[in-house]
Amino acid sequence: MNGRETRAGARRASGSESPAGLRDAAVEFAREAGAILLEGYGVLHAPERKGAIDLVTEFDRRSEALLLERVAERFPGHAVLAEESGMHEARAARTRWLIDPLDGTTNFAHNYPFFGVSIGVEHDGELAAGAVYDPTRDEMFAAAKGEGATLNGRPIRVSAIARLEDALLVTGFPYTVRQNPETIVPLFQAFLVRAQGVRRDGSAALNLCYVACGRFDGFWERHLAAWDMAAGVLMVREAGGRVTNFSGAAFAVDRREIVASNGTLHPEMLDVIAGSGELKG
Repeated sequence: MNGRETRAGARRASGSESPAGLRDAAVEFAREAGAILLEGYGVLHAPERKGAIDLVTEFDRRSEALLLERVAERFPGHAVLAEESGMHEARAARTRWLIDPLDGTTNFAHNYPFFGVSIGVEHDGELAAGAVYDPTRDEMFAAAKGEGATLNGRPIRVSAIARLEDALLVTGFPYTVRQNPETIVPLFQAFLVRAQGVRRDGSAALNLCYVACGRFDGFWERHLAAWDMAAGVLMVREAGGRVTNFSGAAFAVDRREIVASNGTLHPEMLDVIAGSGELKG
């Protein structure tokens, strides 16, 4: 066995599959992928279009390639669902990594500093660990099931805002908004006239982390993918918040809709959604 194989074997042997061990690995991988993104920040990009407003850059692909390599090296029996390359199966895998190598690609392509790497990990269908890294601010959000959420190693908690009129909310629009604005804009308007403020800044993963640390008080969005939400959902839960679907039922990472809040605001947010007629959509 050569030196490289020996090092790889040692990494596999030390790859703890506890929630804390998976979190620590996700943090390590996210930081390394974030360094790739920083290489491309501030330069002129020529992104490809996956759709009318859905972009992909070489840095999405480079970041994803690195993350796939790291998971395969450290956890060869795990499955991976990644944004650009889809599902990477592993026989009888009980653990699945949900990877967004560059959440906020449109921001990145325009050199707007709000994007990051998002890595969530499921074990037996339950979110177990996650990391979201914003390389422009050097902010690492991390969580392990039952062990809380942190920002750069310090514990974080959701806000204590109790009324929607005092809340700063955040949302996002799907890539189909040009074709179907009537399915998106009415709910945005309903929150706009009820909340203190509403933001839309282009990264669901970071939006959820901002709810977890109290910068935002609530978040809603539809038409998201599992890799957009997985890590951020665990952050909110571990920081004391609440996450459901639009009707208030249990959140499911593959169901594409989410309401996340500090918990206190959740009933009022669900009332706004129900009153807007969004549940008929």
